Amino acid sequence: MTVTKKNLLIESILGVVWSMAALWGVVCFNRYILMNLPLPTRMSLSIILYLSMAVGPLLLMIRAGDTWKDYLFSREKTGVQILVGIGIGVAMSAILTLPLFLTGHGAWSDNGKHYQFLWQYLYEIVYCVVAVALTEEFIFRGFLYRKLHDISGSFWAAALLSSAAFGLFHIFGGNLVQVGMTGLIGLALCLVRKKVKNCTTLSLIIGHGVYDFLITVWVNVFL
Repeated sequence: MTVTKKNLLIESILGVVWSMAALWGVVCFNRYILMNLPLPTRMSLSIILYLSMAVGPLLLMIRAGDTWKDYLFSREKTGVQILVGIGIGVAMSAILTLPLFLTGHGAWSDNGKHYQFLWQYLYEIVYCVVAVALTEEFIFRGFLYRKLHDISGSFWAAALLSSAAFGLFHIFGGNLVQVGMTGLIGLALCLVRKKVKNCTTLSLIIGHGVYDFLITVWVNVFL
């Protein structure tokens, strides 16, 4: 292995280790401290803490001199990228979660967010896109995918390994079945970005956020 590839591998491992450690810290904080704080504080901290998981990869990105373009972001046709992302999110929801609710199995996707007020939904879409989707897509379909692709020179190696890491990232919030399903979703997102015209990492962020948000919508419509 060349020095450059060795450095890329070290960066990949450090980025994932930081993200997993930060996730564990956030899980513990949320479990023991967050719910004792006032609502406005909880709302802002939930976003800030989730974004903290991307700090390590972001610093490694800066240190390596990487650009956003290296992580498959683009400034061209931003509006189209956003529309593509919305389409991805709606399509994923129509394929993966809505059928569960329509067939009486919605409890399998119940995230516990049973809302009553409009402001809760407005906050939820911001949280899903700006916190969860931005953080996870930057780490796994941006930072980690790019590093692994540069090491292997293979789309499939980068897509499979980054998706496996994406699945494991969700181990604290679910079981092995959910980890496997999340990994498959990550692989699908890599394929969509590769195959769909004008689909960038920004599109995946929007799509991921819309997909997560629609789960909350279906929970409140059907359950």
